[in-house]
Amino acid sequence: MNILTFNCGSSSLTFKVFSVDQVENIRVVLSGKAHRVGVKGSKPSFIEYDRGASRESIETPLDDHGQAAVLVLDKLGELGIKLDCIGHRWVHAAGYFQTAWIDNAVLAQLKALVPILPVHHPAILRVIYACRKALPALSQYVTADGAFHSTIPACAYTYLLPEGLVKKFGFRKHGFHGLSYRYLVRKTAETLGIPLAGSRIVACHLGTGGSSAVAVKDGKSVDTSMGYTALSGLVMSTRSGDIDPILTLYLMAEYGYHPDVLMDMLNKKSGLLGISGFSSDIRDIIQRVGEDAQAKLAFEMYVYRLKKYVGSYVAVLGGVDVLVFTDDIGVHNWLVREKVCQGMDWCGVRLDAEANQRASGDEIARLDTPDSKVRVLIVPTEEELVICWDGIALMKGKKNVASVRS
Repeated sequence: MNILTFNCGSSSLTFKVFSVDQVENIRVVLSGKAHRVGVKGSKPSFIEYDRGASRESIETPLDDHGQAAVLVLDKLGELGIKLDCIGHRWVHAAGYFQTAWIDNAVLAQLKALVPILPVHHPAILRVIYACRKALPALSQYVTADGAFHSTIPACAYTYLLPEGLVKKFGFRKHGFHGLSYRYLVRKTAETLGIPLAGSRIVACHLGTGGSSAVAVKDGKSVDTSMGYTALSGLVMSTRSGDIDPILTLYLMAEYGYHPDVLMDMLNKKSGLLGISGFSSDIRDIIQRVGEDAQAKLAFEMYVYRLKKYVGSYVAVLGGVDVLVFTDDIGVHNWLVREKVCQGMDWCGVRLDAEANQRASGDEIARLDTPDSKVRVLIVPTEEELVICWDGIALMKGKKNVASVRS
């Protein structure tokens, strides 16, 4: 049985084909990633394919995620790889489902959730529709991303709005990157040989598009930087992160900005792109820090906001045992990790500068010094494997996984 998983980032599309045998041994048949999807930057978009000893990187225009998905399906056809189903990471379930087959009813629910995340949801739907068009008889399913954050306490997830309003519309912090955090918390405990009970972990999921941080106690999420949508929190590629909400009302009332214009601005034209003026990619910005004042400011804001969240979560947890970095920027950019860990001796974080720069990012690595009270790790994330796990459970008909809630 072969399961293809698609994982849409705001500017990337990660994919993996898993082969699952009768005893549920899982191996990767093909993997890869489409980079800089829809990105306006100084470098071209490209797509990578990895088939064990065979690796290929192709520069190609990638205007949207549906186009990238078609290229993946074409490659599978070229290689003669047949599929049994396709799984997708759906970002914001809003209580509708956990993991479910995509039928017309579920598709209607997905469409209704598009306005909540105008960056991710349209991209995922484009991939779903591209797969439907190319392989109309093949079953597809979606896995909700936010289940990991269902343990956040009311004092952290409740918004300070009138109670009646909150209850009427169901406003609360949901949090995101849950599949990534599910994987890395489990992997961190296994790697360090520590029990989750009694552990205090601060994890940073730093992607090329979206980024977040989470405080994890006893293996459970107790707070996270993103909220009802993926707009709040850290400095991201094109999203604003935390801002004073009155600014949007001011733009509407005083300057006539339409809500649709503001939605587009906050999600697609702010963040690193808005501050730097030339790129939404932190890697492009780092290259110009020494020569461009706006690039320098964008980088400093990125690090400052991240360090502020890490510090606040250390306080929430009453200390920290492990600091973890994951996703593309988290595992591959040593400079970001170095800047975040600088001056963190107060909570026991001491980074080994040489180990940090030497780490490839392709495997789990310890980056702390021998005398550091906090263990610092990079853990390459495996969201796609979590999607595969849920797909296997779904195919076995486990109701607690496959249930659709109204």
